[in-house]
Amino acid sequence: MSLPRIAVSGVRRQWHGAARTGVNAAYVDSVTAAGGLPIILPPGIPPEHAMHALEGVDGVLLSGGEDVDPMWYCADPAPQLGDVDPARDRFEFALFTAARQRGVPVLGICRGLQLVNVAMGGVLWQDLPSERPSTVQHDARQPRDARTHDVQLVAGSRTADALGGRELAVNSFHHQGVRTLAAGLVATAHAPDDLVEAFEATEGAWLLAVQWHPEEMHADPLAPDRALFIALVEAAREAYCR
Repeated sequence: MSLPRIAVSGVRRQWHGAARTGVNAAYVDSVTAAGGLPIILPPGIPPEHAMHALEGVDGVLLSGGEDVDPMWYCADPAPQLGDVDPARDRFEFALFTAARQRGVPVLGICRGLQLVNVAMGGVLWQDLPSERPSTVQHDARQPRDARTHDVQLVAGSRTADALGGRELAVNSFHHQGVRTLAAGLVATAHAPDDLVEAFEATEGAWLLAVQWHPEEMHADPLAPDRALFIALVEAAREAYCR
């Protein structure tokens, strides 16, 4: 059987004087370890080509990165808004819409969770420290694989079933988060301050998103986070076989 092809949304960065596109290697390693074949989709692809970009793709991983521009949820930029990438926003919103239309499974990570929420009609906190102060350090400034706070998982959810429990310590480095959860989504994990840390779709194709960065745990063979990528690859294989 061929390997499920998982499209991974990429970033654009200036490096050594040139504009380059790609993804953090941890995404590639995580998808590969789960039995998938990662295919990188750079943000330079025009949004009108999103449906074509999904040809031959069995699953989508929306990766982390810049802030989602608040114009997408009809809000003015907050003073603490970070960098945004309009081209990336346009392509990824189109990619997500196309994936839902075609019934392609989607896993969102960090920015990916935020983008899915906005795409389905939700709203974000633009800057958690200034707009929603908390004792939980959501941007802990620790090594990328350091587990810095716990999340509580909803029993019986896809998230809890994949991760194999009701509680998980996660790594965390983000300053935006879900303010209003979109209709059609259900929260499946919360931080101690009740911030949404994971959600799933209530209907339609397989859709799961998490606010932390499970890909950074790929080097640990015992990390439960690896199961999220296995779940995506299995959902992609099932969707392909239907």
